[in-house]
Amino acid sequence: MDSPATIALSQQKSIKKRITGVLLFAVVAYSFIYLKVNPLTPFVTLPSVFSFFGENFFPPNFTGFSSYVSLIIETLLFAVVGTYISAILSFVFGLLMAESINPFAPVRIIIRFIVSFIRNIPVLVWASLLVYIFGIGNMVGLLALIIATFGFLTRSYAEEMNNIADSKLEALKATGASPAQLLVHGIIPAFFPSWINWTFFSFEINIRASAILGMVGAGGIGIMIQTNIRLFKYKEAMALILILVILVLLTEFVVNKLRKWIL
Repeated sequence: MDSPATIALSQQKSIKKRITGVLLFAVVAYSFIYLKVNPLTPFVTLPSVFSFFGENFFPPNFTGFSSYVSLIIETLLFAVVGTYISAILSFVFGLLMAESINPFAPVRIIIRFIVSFIRNIPVLVWASLLVYIFGIGNMVGLLALIIATFGFLTRSYAEEMNNIADSKLEALKATGASPAQLLVHGIIPAFFPSWINWTFFSFEINIRASAILGMVGAGGIGIMIQTNIRLFKYKEAMALILILVILVLLTEFVVNKLRKWIL
């Protein structure tokens, strides 16, 4: 038989769950009311959406595939270069941001503020700002990708480095190893698997992001998808969308194979 304390605790949990459920329902209901959205509208309009796509986007038109090859290569290389540069910058700034590695609190706070600021601005916002400043071009897409990936990777690297520093560097510190020796013989070897995983994961994300960036004029396959949609060439746009999906799936397959081979 449960003790009174156990019963009271169970009752408290039950009350908290009910309150949470009521609050969530209230938030959702208020959102629909404030936006003046009928919750049944999406379900009612689904047949029209599928009908529109079926009539206008299918069958996809691949007749211009030869002209898409350069755009596919651009999209892929955007992700490669953007991830490569971001991984290098993020490793350096991750060291500076890791609490267990960098003992200078003011430096860590400044770096953390910069990284948080960059990370919380979506990649499309960065691309739009850079297009406005520098004009349409491939370099704008690459810069936007580097900036967005830098914010994500730096935080991920710093957290992994903190875990390493806390658990695996005590022996080296006890022998009087210098900071350079800790880095070369302790941090880098232990951090390498995490570095591979996070970097490959970012590369997969950047393939998709490269295509999205093109829709705001930053180059790659996305700009052609946007152009075809604006010109009502839906079948050509669908062909590009399918090519992008295949590219993403192939990238994930290759990345998983590389990850297993390296690690």
